[in-house]
Amino acid sequence: MRQFVRSVAALACAAAFSAGANAQTVNLKMQATWPASLTLYDNFTFFTDRVSKLSGGSLKIEAMPAGQVVPAFEVLDATHKKVLDGAHAWAGYWTGKNKVSILFTGGPGGTFGMDYIDAMGWLHDGGGLDLYNEFYQKELKLNVVVLPILPAGPQAFGWFKRPIKNLADFKGMKCRQTGMAAEVFQKMGMQTVNMPGGEIIPAAQRGVIDCAEWVGGVEDLKLGFQNVWKYHYTPGVHENVTIGELLINADVWKALSPTHQEIVKSAATETFYRWWAKWQRQNADALRDLQEKHGVRILRTPPDILVEFLKTWDKIAAEESAKSPFFKKTHDSQRAYASLVVPAKRFMFPPYSFVANYYFPESAGKGRAPMKKK
Repeated sequence: MRQFVRSVAALACAAAFSAGANAQTVNLKMQATWPASLTLYDNFTFFTDRVSKLSGGSLKIEAMPAGQVVPAFEVLDATHKKVLDGAHAWAGYWTGKNKVSILFTGGPGGTFGMDYIDAMGWLHDGGGLDLYNEFYQKELKLNVVVLPILPAGPQAFGWFKRPIKNLADFKGMKCRQTGMAAEVFQKMGMQTVNMPGGEIIPAAQRGVIDCAEWVGGVEDLKLGFQNVWKYHYTPGVHENVTIGELLINADVWKALSPTHQEIVKSAATETFYRWWAKWQRQNADALRDLQEKHGVRILRTPPDILVEFLKTWDKIAAEESAKSPFFKKTHDSQRAYASLVVPAKRFMFPPYSFVANYYFPESAGKGRAPMKKK
């Protein structure tokens, strides 16, 4: 009898193994909003590689750069219509559809002072991700599922053709900005132009724009800002905790097995944290190279500009909350979460600059970013 049971168990295991081995591989095609030359795109390929490995090759995703199937800013609609199975994007690009989208990126103002851990806490444990999916599926009526995947921040204030010392200095300048940050800067006196990342440098070379915000660090180095302008200002408060998104067609998502769905969710979370840690080192290397190899002046953003930005954003957010119940619902949810974690964290953690200045003091009064020589 024991031998019979062992034989049956062995046959069952063999059958299960055979079924798994013979299961048809699921192949998906997704497109990014960025060119393959950027490390933002590396976040996408890191994710697809992890999905393939975690699934034992049973789920494969082809990562395509901007423009391979549809233009960069059309990936959301293409995912909804199933022209693409999914996309790697940033919700701030969709503010033309509905301004609530900017709140799921971290938004102007940096989500009430939250950092990345706090912002991800709001998304995963504070109801933010439920609101994110509700926004796409019920507010915009789009057949998509969304997950956070790309931590592209904190972002620099931007590049300028000449120095800026205060708020008055950049009024009237024509600058590449995007999302609702562009609306804030317009109210602050800047002329803004929206364009994909790949178009910024050609526009700068032709003199079409006087300044531009992209990301900062390694992304800006790869695009070649240092070859056009030599004044780079940081920090900004327009995209402190910028969070990019993984979009998946809802029918495609439902067709995935529960195991594949969990693999995608786990791979997206792993990608967020693993890529972010690596990216911060790449940004440090880039800031050093921009100064030492390319003669770029990396300068502190004048504080009055940052304060004015926050004040202007608060006014715009209040106006949008009055017009849009879902904007108010999302904005209030962020504020409620931040009101708990931000004040507590301020007392639990010393300011980053406290220990940093002890070991690596800034040059007093120069307003420059000192970088260690090789």
